[in-house]
Amino acid sequence: MGFFRKVYRLVCQIPPGKVASYGDIACMLGQPRAARTVGWALHSPPAGLDVPWHRVINRHGRISTSCQEHGAGLQRALLEDEGIRFDDHDRVDWEQFGWAGLAPTEVKELFALDE
Repeated sequence: MGFFRKVYRLVCQIPPGKVASYGDIACMLGQPRAARTVGWALHSPPAGLDVPWHRVINRHGRISTSCQEHGAGLQRALLEDEGIRFDDHDRVDWEQFGWAGLAPTEVKELFALDE
């Protein structure tokens, strides 16, 4: 399974009302320096694949998309619809809304059927 497909499957594990960073996703996939690649994957998921791309933000707790199709306003609205709140500096509180992620064994199990 390719890296982009792994990103999609892992991001689908983020529950509503929680967020992860691009770097968090990359680290869980064993590629800690691939945060930008995670962003590229989420920029253009395959048609018909329902990936909650809006639940991934930058490490500072801010929205950092510059995509025309999935703009920052849309991402913020989707997150707010899930109960996520932003402070006066447009940041998300990681302690309140951050997703703890999957343990390495859980990540391995997530992809075990594809090996």
